[in-house]
Amino acid sequence: MQTQISRVTTGIQGLDQILRGGFPQGRLYLLEGPPGSGKTTLSLQFLLQGLKQGERCLYITLSETAEELREVANAHGWSLDGLHLFELGSAEDALGNGRLQSVLHSWEVELDETVNLILGEVERIGPSRVVFDSLSELRLLAQDSLRYRRQILALKQFFAPKSTTVFLVDDLTSTAEDRDGQLHSLCHGVVSLERLTLDFGPARRRLQVQKLRGVDFVAGYHDMVIRAGGLDVFPRLIANQHHDQFHGTPIGSGVDEIDNLLGGGPLRGTCTLLTGPAGSGKTNVALQYIWAACERGERCCIFEFDERVGTLLARARALDIDLHRHLESGQLEIMQMDPADISPGEFSWNIQRAVEERGCSVLMIDSLNGYVAAMPQEKQLMLQLHEMLSYLNQKGVVTFLVNPQHGLVGTMSTGNLNVSYIADAVILFRFFEAQGRIRKAISVIKNRGGAHEDTIRELKIDGRGLSLSGPLKEFKGILTGTPEFVGDSAALLGHPYAG
Repeated sequence: MQTQISRVTTGIQGLDQILRGGFPQGRLYLLEGPPGSGKTTLSLQFLLQGLKQGERCLYITLSETAEELREVANAHGWSLDGLHLFELGSAEDALGNGRLQSVLHSWEVELDETVNLILGEVERIGPSRVVFDSLSELRLLAQDSLRYRRQILALKQFFAPKSTTVFLVDDLTSTAEDRDGQLHSLCHGVVSLERLTLDFGPARRRLQVQKLRGVDFVAGYHDMVIRAGGLDVFPRLIANQHHDQFHGTPIGSGVDEIDNLLGGGPLRGTCTLLTGPAGSGKTNVALQYIWAACERGERCCIFEFDERVGTLLARARALDIDLHRHLESGQLEIMQMDPADISPGEFSWNIQRAVEERGCSVLMIDSLNGYVAAMPQEKQLMLQLHEMLSYLNQKGVVTFLVNPQHGLVGTMSTGNLNVSYIADAVILFRFFEAQGRIRKAISVIKNRGGAHEDTIRELKIDGRGLSLSGPLKEFKGILTGTPEFVGDSAALLGHPYAG
């Protein structure tokens, strides 16, 4: 019979999810990353979580002073009361105030003397959680890779019978030749933090659990941010781990002609791509579906990258669509996204919370260009987008993805990203010329959920909402991107400015 492994939670919800409940208790772990990647913040959260649970916790600092640690804690609104600090190099009393202090500087003592001071404090306090920050000073004292590795092994053997969970922090400031790769094999688990500097915008941080012996965990990179209050980790989204039972019924927009284009409307658990040049009506059609869902009592969410929320509400008001009432009632949530300030992992996490915590059933992303701007590595973009849409489909959510094409007239493209193949339905918007005026055309070119109209209809947008003409048959130049209507003018809708 398999023994249940006791877990030690970190106090960071996303990291505990990645670890499937936390670190196995009583083991030695390596936390590595360059300066500024979040090691100290994560370590403090780990120890403070232990304090909340009534445990004794010890922070051994060879690189930072106690005052510097308090400054970090104050920046997050934390108190270090109750946390034992061992500060080697301090000139304070060696045993004052319940913590060991030493007048010896780390470079003036031998490795054995330093380690004995540390182990003596561990024996005196009897902590269940220990953070050792950092290994760089220990590596300098050892001056020899073999001696350094033996000392780490001795530390591991010292802590093993004590059921103490230990973090060894490595700031990776030494050269690659000085760092010993075998340290990974000595530790029960390895967590790596990274800090990425982009060409524009804030630095991005991410986390990876490289190993965790005998325990299942979520592998790969996970985006994270440091905010006032601590570290937020966003577990990588895995779509096949999220599936709900639902009926793939169509949803209506309140405009029968638009629904008929899709054989009754988009099905639940599908993604509809609305693509075309700027100003051709993509967002307006998506808003019509959002409003109709809110009227039915469904919870909806709009992730707005391109426009201000106020501009979006004004646009809806011009279509005689009242979104304010649904915002106030909580049926609708509009989240303003800053593509320069949000990572794809955080965006996926926001979508997951909207669906699972707030019950969102109809979701709109406006637009894909903003999502692209949030992802600097283009090769990974399609994989992340595909995973996110697969997750929404498996949760039964109706997703509207607005995708502006490059250019207004003539030949248009979607840029370097072609998402039409991962969408279940594609609605194409175009401008066309007739009787000296520019008009809007709408057609459905793909619908995996069933039959759809293959006609081209004129789309009219005015103060009374959306309306469609009958099928327009006589066009030329459709494939050029600028269709021209050459048929009977009686088939067209009235002048857009007519009373």
